[in-house]
Amino acid sequence: MTTSKEGVYEGPVQALARSAWQSILVTGLLSVVLGILILVWPGPTLVVAGVLFGIYLLVSGVFQLIAAFGLHVSTWMRVLSFITAILSFVLGFFCFRNEFQAIGLLALWIGITWIFRGTATLVAAMSDVALPGRGWQVLFGVLLIVGGGLLIVEPFRSIGALVIVVGCWLIAIGVFEVITAFQVKSRAKKVPAGL
Repeated sequence: MTTSKEGVYEGPVQALARSAWQSILVTGLLSVVLGILILVWPGPTLVVAGVLFGIYLLVSGVFQLIAAFGLHVSTWMRVLSFITAILSFVLGFFCFRNEFQAIGLLALWIGITWIFRGTATLVAAMSDVALPGRGWQVLFGVLLIVGGGLLIVEPFRSIGALVIVVGCWLIAIGVFEVITAFQVKSRAKKVPAGL
């Protein structure tokens, strides 16, 4: 427990509620900025994103390899970590081989990530009637699922379209997260001090 300005003890739930909105706000603002950068500089942005994605896959593969041989886990988890490491290395090397392969893999990765995140957000919003900003969360989840589906279905049809879709979706997602952050902030004030 911590002490607030008024001398009232602040519980962990209240502290979490008061600070959660800040991380949502930062995520939303970064999403908007990234979307704008992608729309303003599409060519260089895609090449840089593809290279960074390749680096991410290689680093991820190293950590998966360490997990496969360094941790005390079951045999199945070791095998799964080893296979994941090898796949990360192979996909990472494909990213450095050809910029179009890197962009295609990045599009698929983003699409899959958005679908999973959108599904989780949608399920959470639909199952909890008391969730702050529930309507925005439902809309946010649907937008993520639709955007992810578009990226998976048509990753190579047009690089220009990919840039526009990703840039616009990032801006839209960022705006929804900023709105959600302020809703969470206003509702966090209502959390009792002792929690």
